[in-house]
Amino acid sequence: MTLVEHLTELRKRIIWIAVVLIVGMAIGLFTANPLITFLKSVPPASEINWNAFSPWDPLKMYMNFALVTGLLITLPFTLYQLWSFLKPGLREVEQKASLLYVPFAFIMFILGLAFGYFIVFQMAFLFTTSIAKSLELSETYGIAQYFSFMFNIILPIALVFELPIVVMFLTKIRLLNPKLLRKVRRYAYLILVVISTMITPPDAISAIVVAVPMIILYEFSVYLSAGIYRKQQLQDEAWEKESMAEPVE
Repeated sequence: MTLVEHLTELRKRIIWIAVVLIVGMAIGLFTANPLITFLKSVPPASEINWNAFSPWDPLKMYMNFALVTGLLITLPFTLYQLWSFLKPGLREVEQKASLLYVPFAFIMFILGLAFGYFIVFQMAFLFTTSIAKSLELSETYGIAQYFSFMFNIILPIALVFELPIVVMFLTKIRLLNPKLLRKVRRYAYLILVVISTMITPPDAISAIVVAVPMIILYEFSVYLSAGIYRKQQLQDEAWEKESMAEPVE
């Protein structure tokens, strides 16, 4: 395929992704009400007196939940479209192996959302409410501010949980290798620590609680990358031996 044909193919796939996202957001509009009602009924939200500080706040909440639902629905389809776009450049074995990344990427995203909500968000909200109580402040929260605070924490963490899958995929298509990952380890650690401090309360304990799992994810990614890289080297050596063993006509 020429460059123009590649770009045309990419444009078609992006259009399909956008269509699925719109459909997912439409579904999210119908599921927003029960989701918001459920999240309001469980701690820490169950102890809050809810307010709307702007006429746009209720609509904003519907749109935020619709967007998150749309992203969840679109994620597997987007990963499949990415795999389909790169498929012609992969060997048959690599095509079958890389296709398995699609469901695992979705699972890791859900695990990231769960970790972000049940651990980091709960810890962050407990920290902020303890500060408010120490200052003898009356806590009056707007629904838009509460859920924006929640999404700003859990979504970045869910994306970080995709790191092992991304590293495995890029190693599989030979854009990454464990040597490079080990070489940039110190810079990766720094970036992960900065991210952890940005999405957690301003105290060392919270940052450490979030940074440690992120660093473990990075090291796990390096380990997975090394395993794939070793298999690739063995396959290359086997193919090289086969090509040398073939008789020349």
